[in-house]
Amino acid sequence: MTVASTEIQPKPKRKLWQMENWWGVLWVLPSLLAVMVFVYGFIAWTARVSVSAWKGLLADYTYVGADNYVALHSDARFDIDIQNTVIFTFVFVLGCLAIGLGLAILLDKGIRGEGFYRSLFLFPMAISFIVTGVVWRWLMNPAQGERLSGLNLLFDKLGLDFLVNSWHATPTWGIAAVALPAVWQMSGYTMALYLAGLRAVPDSLREAARVDGATEFQIYRKVIMPLIRPITLSVLIILGHISLKVFDLIIALAGKQVALDVPATYMWTTTFDGFFFGRGAAIGMVLLASVAVLVIPYLWYTLRQEKGL
Repeated sequence: MTVASTEIQPKPKRKLWQMENWWGVLWVLPSLLAVMVFVYGFIAWTARVSVSAWKGLLADYTYVGADNYVALHSDARFDIDIQNTVIFTFVFVLGCLAIGLGLAILLDKGIRGEGFYRSLFLFPMAISFIVTGVVWRWLMNPAQGERLSGLNLLFDKLGLDFLVNSWHATPTWGIAAVALPAVWQMSGYTMALYLAGLRAVPDSLREAARVDGATEFQIYRKVIMPLIRPITLSVLIILGHISLKVFDLIIALAGKQVALDVPATYMWTTTFDGFFFGRGAAIGMVLLASVAVLVIPYLWYTLRQEKGL
């Protein structure tokens, strides 16, 4: 008795130049052209301007090499920008991580009205940094003391009276105070990411840890936190690149103050107030490189994880 064998026919290959492929290319072609021109094209143009002697309204593409970058290295104001960025990033990222994780843990307990609180915590993210900066400038402005005496009293009781009295004139605490509105706005977003990660952890793992005698703190430390480590990495990358290129919040809250300067505001004043287009473009390329240092390794790591390498 013989068993009839069926030969598996190979799946016909789709031709690259079939009509449906052309339709797909045509649909995405406008977006591709816009990205090529308005993203990569302008990046290339900015890189060219950064090595030019362009100063003033008339374009001057005379090649000067790395002179603009060398000038930044010896610029005392740019050193202040780097220091302020480090302080802002430290307060902003740690504040969002602590508050976002805490809120996510509370909501993960299944409290009553979870949907309302989740929306409430996420609402600040729907507001632009410009609006946030204007509102917090009113709250933290000493001139508003009579109308906002309750807020002043609260900060005074907490030992944070500098936030409404001298934050704008204090080099170190000033930029840290500017980071607080950013923490308020992005903590809800961090909470949403952590909440999704916590809900993805199987309950069986928690129950098994409780059976083994682990406390709730040990469960979070030994079981849950290692499992949501990719969420933490994503949050660090997202918040980190936001802090590196923050501009609108500082302009709306503090204006153009050298004590509260960051690279983005320095780039604006150098380019559009002083008309030093070459140096302004150099600052922009430094910002691009700093963001790329964060984003590119993260993308590489994510792609490797997806391929299972």
